[in-house]
Amino acid sequence: MANKSDVAIPTERIERAILLIRGQKVMLDADLAAMYGVTTSNLNKAVSRNKERFPADFMFPLTDDEAESLRFQFGISKTRGGRRYAFQVFTEQGVAMLSSVLRSPRAVAVNIEIMRAFVRLREILSSHADLARRLDDLERKYDQQFAVVFQAIRELMKPPRRKTKEIGYHTLVEKK
Repeated sequence: MANKSDVAIPTERIERAILLIRGQKVMLDADLAAMYGVTTSNLNKAVSRNKERFPADFMFPLTDDEAESLRFQFGISKTRGGRRYAFQVFTEQGVAMLSSVLRSPRAVAVNIEIMRAFVRLREILSSHADLARRLDDLERKYDQQFAVVFQAIRELMKPPRRKTKEIGYHTLVEKK
């Protein structure tokens, strides 16, 4: 069996690969294939040979609009050299099922790390929900003099906005 040092996938990489699509936390087939050390094509072939293990709530293809949105967000190629087939995404249950289809020691070790990342995300979301509930209780208890404080705390609880780089060339316009 592969040990943890053989896998060495940073937790941050796994967490960045978890996307929210259709209200579900999912991972792209290409990201999973890279982590498992196989090609996307081979991962999808293994899945297609075991279709009965992957119902719609474990894995589903992205619509054209969803795929286009991903291409726009992440700069994924659409033309020559890019993907020719629809993206497949796997829910947490689908990722767990992948370990039974991809039987390599690396696949098992990577799956363990991915499952831990999903658990950590659930814990973070749960603690935020609990904190928001407590804040609501406190807000009801105290009058308007603390409203500004509560609003500031809520702003701090929001996830940070990702900075995006502008793409393209800019020209200098002279003022007359």
